[in-house]
Amino acid sequence: MGFGRNPHVAKAEAAEQKALTAKDASGYERAWRDASRLWDRAAERETDAKRKAAYAEKAEHARATADAPAPSN
Repeated sequence: MGFGRNPHVAKAEAAEQKALTAKDASGYERAWRDASRLWDRAAERETDAKRKAAYAEKAEHARATADAPAPSN
């Protein structure tokens, strides 16, 4: 990771991936909530307004996904 890179972006993406592979509903919800928290942290750290807005939108989407029922696999 280079200087100036936002480490929370990669962590949020990893949390989203974990949510998509979750085996149960509670793990699914927990992973999406973790992803939303990490997207919020990424947005707080970001200086570029366009990326900041995109990260905030991703955080909101992750929260909405966590509130929705988990898809049955």
